Amino acid sequence: MAAPSRSVVVLGSLNLDILASVERLPGAGETIAAHSLVRRFGGKGANQALAARKQGARVTMIGCVGDDAEGAAYRARFDDMGINMSHVRSLAKEPTGTALIAVDSNAENLIVVAAGANGCVTPRMIRMAEPAIEKAAVFLAQLEVPVPAVVAAMKVANRADVPVVFNPSPFRKDFPWREVRIEHLIVNEIEARQLFRKSVGDLARSPRKWQAAVKRRGIGNLIVTRGSASTLVVSAGDVHEVPSFRVNAVDTVGAGDAFAGAVSAHLARRSSVLDAV
Repeated sequence: MAAPSRSVVVLGSLNLDILASVERLPGAGETIAAHSLVRRFGGKGANQALAARKQGARVTMIGCVGDDAEGAAYRARFDDMGINMSHVRSLAKEPTGTALIAVDSNAENLIVVAAGANGCVTPRMIRMAEPAIEKAAVFLAQLEVPVPAVVAAMKVANRADVPVVFNPSPFRKDFPWREVRIEHLIVNEIEARQLFRKSVGDLARSPRKWQAAVKRRGIGNLIVTRGSASTLVVSAGDVHEVPSFRVNAVDTVGAGDAFAGAVSAHLARRSSVLDAV
């Protein structure tokens, strides 16, 4: 069956974000005062799902929330946005995931995440969501839910020839790269160094080494975001730089998620990877 146009299935986390605005980020053992405290809907998976939806994609979310006020509010929020929540379970014994975030005056941040219900996503849940994954134009995942569920979902997408977009954040050393095929890997500079054990600054000097490393891990395209600097796209055949948009940064929380969701939405339209980036 042909995949519906612009359909993106997202497996990932749904969190309540508690953000404290501070003059500077605290050091180890240090207590500092916050200027303000706000609550927002967050979680890497949910952020990316919302970004894809705002770019015109039809989005289905796979994940877990608590059977609590925060989980109910999340369902209402995504229902209003037109995101399909039929594969998001509400769990009585786990709270909705929570992220504690400090943002300083330079828009840099420090984040601590308590997984809560996000830690209960299982391969069994993935089996129940197989029809949705198989009909998608793009499948998108991160690592704020358990690795076995992510791998199970990627294998479903691989068997159905659905392109996989993967943002391996937070970075996990135990991810079984050779078990799955990943068409588009999106990382920042730190994650690229953790994964390939190479500085992104070496890419211009040794593009073939980077291309070989990407191929060994079963990755079609490596996309490296670099904040305000240009984004790098590494494929088996070439290396490209895509200039970033100039903006006045107010808050960088979720910026990478917004990028991943938007790229996925445009890939679902059958845009080239460079056009999507």
